[in-house]
Amino acid sequence: MWPRKLVLAQVHTPLQRVAALDSLLGCELWVKRDDMTGGPEAGNKIRKLEYLLAAALDAGASTVITCGGVQSNHARATAIVARRLGLEPVLVLRTPDGQPPAAPWQGNLLLDALVGAEIRFITPDQYAQRDAIMQVIAAELGRSGRQAYVIPEGGSNGLGALGYVDAMGEVRAQQDADPSGVPARFDLIVHACGSGGTAAGIGIGARLHGIADDVLAVAVCDDREYFEHKVAAIQHAAFELMGVPTRESAKVRVVDAWKGPAYGVPSAEQVELIETVARRSGLILDPVYSGKAMFALAQLTDKPRRALFVHTGGLPGLLAEAARFTPNG
Repeated sequence: MWPRKLVLAQVHTPLQRVAALDSLLGCELWVKRDDMTGGPEAGNKIRKLEYLLAAALDAGASTVITCGGVQSNHARATAIVARRLGLEPVLVLRTPDGQPPAAPWQGNLLLDALVGAEIRFITPDQYAQRDAIMQVIAAELGRSGRQAYVIPEGGSNGLGALGYVDAMGEVRAQQDADPSGVPARFDLIVHACGSGGTAAGIGIGARLHGIADDVLAVAVCDDREYFEHKVAAIQHAAFELMGVPTRESAKVRVVDAWKGPAYGVPSAEQVELIETVARRSGLILDPVYSGKAMFALAQLTDKPRRALFVHTGGLPGLLAEAARFTPNG
């Protein structure tokens, strides 16, 4: 029997045909709008949190601890949903010097503060030890009577990945409900990859539900080898939770050629694509995740005939990067 999950996301999220972008991308484009899973907590992370926060509540936790960059979409979603459930959120966020950013705070960080999350800032060197740091904080809180549940970066473990196995089942239901409009299969599923959990779940779910044979995870940090090992490990854990025999990792192809200058930093060409996509179609991408994934799809030399793009959200992070964009450009 699968682990228990909460109902947090607004589903089914739309599965939209975006023909206005076909010529730009060189293929027939469909978009799974997981930027519409909720309100300010929206994005791909909430699907993982349905399982992870159920586990936190079942464990009797009063506090949840997680981590990310200073503009982490995952940390923001965790903080907001934790408050909805009556849990105290503690966020461990990475900044260049381990100090709070200068005021005024913007984007995801503003929302973290608005819901009263306890925020602990750490340096990049400290962030390399993030799992150990979160365990130390959990022990500290435990000594003061606060039972804490630790959620890994991005909600990316076997339990969190089940959220995207479910998401692929949702795509299959949408295909079956509209067989004359929605394609029965896609040639390729494309999405951004920052911690591996979404990729792991999509890989399993795409095969389980017959959505596509090829899944492309566009790395926005680290490298291909790192994510190949990470995704395989998460899938192994997810298979165990699903109660199925351990098997060869479900197909996920990782590319790392379009990370841009750095994590959270888009290239000039990626910024231009985000602006072009918005003006042609009204589809809003963010510069950390979805914009880089769409840029990768545009750059592929071996084009699919029909692609499904999983929009993972990130609007608050975009709003924190206004200086990169030229509204009248």
